[in-house]
Amino acid sequence: MKVLVTGANGFVGSAVVQELLQNGHEVIGWVRSKEAAERLQASGATAIRGSITDTSRLQEVSQQVDTVIHTAFFHKFSQAGLPGQLRIMLGGSPSNIGARFMQTAVGAEQRAIEAFGKGLSAQNGALIIALPTMTLKPSVVGQEAHAGDPYSVGGGRVASEQTLKKLADHGVRPSLVRLPPIVYGANDYTGLLPSLIKITNAKSKAAYVADGNNHWANVHRLDAAKLFVKVAEQTGKGSTYHAVGHSGVPFREIAEQIAQYSRQPLTSLQTTESDKHFSWLSSFVQADNPVSSEWTRKTLDWQPQERSLAEEMEYGHYFEK
Repeated sequence: MKVLVTGANGFVGSAVVQELLQNGHEVIGWVRSKEAAERLQASGATAIRGSITDTSRLQEVSQQVDTVIHTAFFHKFSQAGLPGQLRIMLGGSPSNIGARFMQTAVGAEQRAIEAFGKGLSAQNGALIIALPTMTLKPSVVGQEAHAGDPYSVGGGRVASEQTLKKLADHGVRPSLVRLPPIVYGANDYTGLLPSLIKITNAKSKAAYVADGNNHWANVHRLDAAKLFVKVAEQTGKGSTYHAVGHSGVPFREIAEQIAQYSRQPLTSLQTTESDKHFSWLSSFVQADNPVSSEWTRKTLDWQPQERSLAEEMEYGHYFEK
């Protein structure tokens, strides 16, 4: 099978590329930089440099493959390109820059999904996209059959989910893989867990909000990569899957471990103190996001095998030993 992977140099995408190659598939990786392209070529994949805003090229390349696995997303202002950057900076009040950034990123994601759909439709190809479990309704155990909730913490990206599902009527086999807030493992330097650790060290204390009994699901990146490949290899019409190794750890327990290994004190914050302490992460930290992967495990015979989040925090690279 010939597979195009976007975000092929990213934390999740790079693991997907390696899993595909190990399973004998031909891989084309979409990356932004020359250095990333060189690393990808050295791994045995073919590299294409470009932005996910280049929809004409995305459509052209997707016509040449059987499957597209889309893991790329704007996480930095610099990734938005000049037109997007101008819209973000000059499109209204400075207080709404964050909202305009998300609108720009989601708009680019939707246009990329549509481009993939046009390219894959002729060969009834498969399109698999990654979205966060935090698009699900909070404080309810998220099931694969649940649609995204536009009022959730990650609700801005529900529009991408809806765009994907519409492709089923146009000769494409669309699948959604939801990823939990903590995807952990080696080389994780920019995810939510290292971000929390950085805040802990900068503020000289680890924290949770109120009783900290809201839940965060998690998965090891290598287990997640195996699921993406299983989804790519199945021949069904497409569905929604949950790459969740643990359905939900109380956030307080995560904060306790960060405090222990960072050698910082642990404190509970009032809701009114959360924004000042956690900044852009505040709404995520307070989200209750328990998620089931029972249907995914049974349907695809997927069983997470890597070490747990607690073991990774104790023995992995997150804390200086």
